[in-house]
Amino acid sequence: MYRSSAMRLLSAFCRRSSCRFPFQASAVRISVPYIYNSAYSSGTNSESWNSSSSTKEGSGRVTDGPRVKWREEEERVLRASLRHVIGLGWSDAAMIAGAKAVGLSPSIVGSFPRKEAALVEFFMDDCLQKLVDVVDAKEDLKNLIPSQRVAELVRIRLEMQTPYISKWAQALSIQAMPLNIMSSFNQRAMLVDEISQAAFGESTDIDWYMKRAVVGGIYSSAELYMLTDTSPDFKDTWEFLDERVRDVFDLKNSFQEAKYLAEAVGAGVGGSVQGFLRK
Repeated sequence: MYRSSAMRLLSAFCRRSSCRFPFQASAVRISVPYIYNSAYSSGTNSESWNSSSSTKEGSGRVTDGPRVKWREEEERVLRASLRHVIGLGWSDAAMIAGAKAVGLSPSIVGSFPRKEAALVEFFMDDCLQKLVDVVDAKEDLKNLIPSQRVAELVRIRLEMQTPYISKWAQALSIQAMPLNIMSSFNQRAMLVDEISQAAFGESTDIDWYMKRAVVGGIYSSAELYMLTDTSPDFKDTWEFLDERVRDVFDLKNSFQEAKYLAEAVGAGVGGSVQGFLRK
């Protein structure tokens, strides 16, 4: 999937630019379970991904709030259930405890078609809304360069998961189930859209989608790193995040990544990339 995605992106750009590649192509070599692996393009320097040049006039934000509008009783049960996740996991048992906590019959849990998946998805929606609120309220974000905005927003979002980190591997396994994977993918796509627009603005050109894929890779790799991080206050995770962001925005590293991509795809488009690198 990674190679075919990279080829599609590079081929699309090749058609538009006569295969001259006036910017550096880079493959994001991050191993993630099912989220994002793709290629991205950058401008002539490490901070060329700016919001002012890519924002489409009159366009609204990508993400305006949670993807799902929960019914009042469902929301009360799910929100109360989150308090029981640490002890009972993302499970029917946590949801039953949540129903009891708000004075409702445990039988209401049967109204959730996918039960524990609904609990995880509610948490994801709730975190997305909180991130939207942060973006709207955090004026100092405007004073940061794009790479700093990405790092800051990814950290803010991941910090929302820290109370549940001991059970987050279970949440990921629930999201990866065949019945849940499409909904999970959509939720993560909305999350990446929100971070990407806050960092770079909005556009419909191929460069925007490459940036979005890179943000998804950064987020997913930091999320997975956090699962095994035992450092105080997740210090190692935040250092890993900062390093990954620096790698992605580093011009010299972009040339090296482009070389890896050229070697991976071989002839054709890959040959054009190698030819460009030799110039």
